[in-house]
Amino acid sequence: MMKKLQKKQANLARRHRRVRGKISGTAERPRLCVTRSNSNMYLQFVDDVAHVTLLGVSTLGPDFKATGKNGANVEGATALGEIAGKKALEQGITTVVFDRGGNLYHGRVKAVAEAAREAGLKF
Repeated sequence: MMKKLQKKQANLARRHRRVRGKISGTAERPRLCVTRSNSNMYLQFVDDVAHVTLLGVSTLGPDFKATGKNGANVEGATALGEIAGKKALEQGITTVVFDRGGNLYHGRVKAVAEAAREAGLKF
């Protein structure tokens, strides 16, 4: 069982390295980084040139908890994407580079991206 988990984590890390080798965020166009666990999701807007996180949103934050949704499903991911898009626009972030974090563009990751686009972000 442990070897299976280690293989899965190694494959995810390899995919993430491959994705990150092709994209980079700047101050004008930060990277929208998606991290997904079994029970929560975390989004960060990162400026890779200055090595700074500009904005962070997660399913553990007070804004998301006020929605009353579960962070482990597509419905919760959609709500999180809307919150992230609105907060980014408030801080003047309009265009981003999407970093799926080695995960497939499917399910919760896709729901976050589409909701952020609907909120007004361009990528």
